[in-house]
Amino acid sequence: MADSNVAISMFERIGGSATIDRLVDRFYDRMDTLPEAQAIRAMHADDLGVIRDVLKRYLTEWTGGPRLYSIEKGHPRLRQRHIGFAIGDAERDAWMLCMRDALEETVTDSAARQDFDTALSGLADWMRNRN
Repeated sequence: MADSNVAISMFERIGGSATIDRLVDRFYDRMDTLPEAQAIRAMHADDLGVIRDVLKRYLTEWTGGPRLYSIEKGHPRLRQRHIGFAIGDAERDAWMLCMRDALEETVTDSAARQDFDTALSGLADWMRNRN
């Protein structure tokens, strides 16, 4: 009999590694093509391959999956890692537009998708470092 008190991680709720992989790929596809994302796309290298992999590892761990990010990079220190980029409301909103489109396409469970969106929105808002 399953213990109903055991919390199911967001990683499990959204579908694990396969969903994270699709989510990040769709996210960067959006960033690469949406006119609204030009400013944040310009903050990235021409080749998105490395950063795709980093975000996949980060989101895997952040959602409660295997520790793939911190064993290689240590504490995320996200604000410190992004301090060289001007991130205000417009950049946050562009990032969330790309992420929300990707979430709609990849996370089929609507409750999990909403909870994940809420968590990501808080993270994106916290990353702002400019007015």
